[in-house]
Amino acid sequence: MDELLQEYIQYAESLKGADVYYRDSWECYYFSLLGKCFGMLSSVRITLKGNPQDNIILREKYNDVTSGYYSNKVHWNSIKMDTDELTKDDIKEMIYTSYKLVYQKLSKKDKVVINEMNGID
Repeated sequence: MDELLQEYIQYAESLKGADVYYRDSWECYYFSLLGKCFGMLSSVRITLKGNPQDNIILREKYNDVTSGYYSNKVHWNSIKMDTDELTKDDIKEMIYTSYKLVYQKLSKKDKVVINEMNGID
């Protein structure tokens, strides 16, 4: 497996309650928080949830950021894996933002379950 893919997978798995697994039918790694998607990763792109206004800014600023591949174009962005415009830390920050956006939509009960787990919150 590509070193960069592995790094992003390990980072996503370090987040409280996060699960990452390969979906054969989608041919990508699926980032999940209690069954809710917060990212999709392939060797070509990573697709992450973001604030709609921030998504527009990122798309205008970076050629390597486009509207989400096979996802809601308002709420999701796709970033080329071979980008030279964004650093690994930039993309990890985007993974964390996506995770937090999904976390915020969880029920209070689910948030309690997640908060009792180990990992980055």
